[in-house]
Amino acid sequence: MTLTTSLPTDAPLSAYVPPYSRTASTPGSPTGTATPLPVDYINSGVHPDYLRLILTARCYDILKQSPLNYAVNLSNRTQNKILLKREDLQDVFSFKIRGAYNKLAHLSDEEKSRGVIACSAGNHAQGVALAAKTLGIKATIVMPTPTPEIKSRNVLRLGSRVILHGKDFDEAKAECQRLTELENYTNIPPFDDPYVIAGQGTIAAEILRQHNLQDVDAIFCCVGGGGLIAGIAAYVKRVAPHIKIVGCETFDANAMTQSLSQGKRVELKEVGLFADGAAVKVVGEETFRLCQSFVDEMVELTNDEICAAIKDIFEDTRSIVEPAGAMAVAGCKKYLREHNLTNKTCVAVTSGANMNFERLRFVAERALLGEQKEALLSVVIPEQPGAFLKLYKHIHPLMVTEFSYRYAPGRRAQIYMSFLCQDRRREVPVIMSNLSKEDMQAWDISEDEMAKSHARYMIGGRSAAENERMFRFEFPERPGALLQFLEGLRAGWNVSLFHYRNHGSDMGKVLAGLQVPQEDNEEFAKYLAQLNYHWVEETENPLYKQFFC
Repeated sequence: MTLTTSLPTDAPLSAYVPPYSRTASTPGSPTGTATPLPVDYINSGVHPDYLRLILTARCYDILKQSPLNYAVNLSNRTQNKILLKREDLQDVFSFKIRGAYNKLAHLSDEEKSRGVIACSAGNHAQGVALAAKTLGIKATIVMPTPTPEIKSRNVLRLGSRVILHGKDFDEAKAECQRLTELENYTNIPPFDDPYVIAGQGTIAAEILRQHNLQDVDAIFCCVGGGGLIAGIAAYVKRVAPHIKIVGCETFDANAMTQSLSQGKRVELKEVGLFADGAAVKVVGEETFRLCQSFVDEMVELTNDEICAAIKDIFEDTRSIVEPAGAMAVAGCKKYLREHNLTNKTCVAVTSGANMNFERLRFVAERALLGEQKEALLSVVIPEQPGAFLKLYKHIHPLMVTEFSYRYAPGRRAQIYMSFLCQDRRREVPVIMSNLSKEDMQAWDISEDEMAKSHARYMIGGRSAAENERMFRFEFPERPGALLQFLEGLRAGWNVSLFHYRNHGSDMGKVLAGLQVPQEDNEEFAKYLAQLNYHWVEETENPLYKQFFC
């Protein structure tokens, strides 16, 4: 999607920035409780002077300039110069401290004495907590009851009071608003406030100091409520208007993309929560007006593309960022690829690193899919001896990462498999065409969410396979090891169940059901002895008897 402004680059700021009321918003309004700006921070009496607000922001009372790192591996792969603005290295592992501190630092003495309150289960909460602790302000943070304990603990550690209320964010927000009015607290909005926006905009000022601004072609930012991209865009388009500003959202949390497309703020009925740091149903009023004028384009992303970007960042920095923190890199990669661009200089803001540890398994599972380097196939093969091996040979020497099969009576067998490749879009159609010539039907299910999340773990079940024996095998995870295992099986020993999954370890693990006639038991024992792989027979395992036979 392309969204370009029709204004010339030499237009005055007043032509870009829409009016903004100096009057504090009423409680419950989308903009929260915006502190009135001093007269000399208002351009022509109608809108904030963001250039001045950013240049005079108070952020540096508490933080240092974050690094702008050259991403060597990512740059080489994309044939562009990719720079990472490392906001994940802030004390609260997120850019949010900038806007939160700038907002609190500009409160009046009377507002500070009353205390502040914020509703957040994520990075905004920690930003407000640290800012309040530094400034000696009493802070209350309202979080939904299901908030992970690690997040509430971090806020408590920073000295704020934590109130757990409601089953979701909307109920917590309502309680936050109730307490604001009851206790006369100052509510600190997460994004829709000039001081918050200006605080985030200091990132842009740093970028243009750290790198020759004439050499920068584009800056990529993740978008939730819009505070980060609005602040960066407001500064960049005033100082270096040739630089493209590109926002990055997920397909299932694309409030800004839809709003810019329709020319009005759109409220989503629900949002995807994988990139929870950017999962916002409706963008801010002021952030939307700024983005309408300053943001050039938006890129929409899948969860798999974000996982691939987390891996990219790790390989260049040895740091693990959260999903929202990787969205700018994911968007940068996608934009460069879709526009076939090379030799460009792009900055991606790695906005946060508050990753839940439990999500790492999902990220590892999906990263290769996101960069088109793993393929998932559903294959139907003839249920006859040798067909299983013939299928595998059509994939070899590509590395198989998962193989799931269970014998079923009939003439056709269902197989689930995944394997590594260099370019899924190019290689998979060739493999599928070759399989069709062998009386095998294959479907590419790499983009099927049900297959990726559920079906791959449900292949199998009970079977009436006669003379079945169940084994666990371990073998070195090296090229050809799986092929050696399969080629060693005699033609009469039918594979009735097979599951293999590469987990990135040194050893490959296989669960295999083999139909071995009793008269072949002695020869089969010799095969096992010569295999030189560790194996354990599980035929008498109660779990096998309960679920598989």
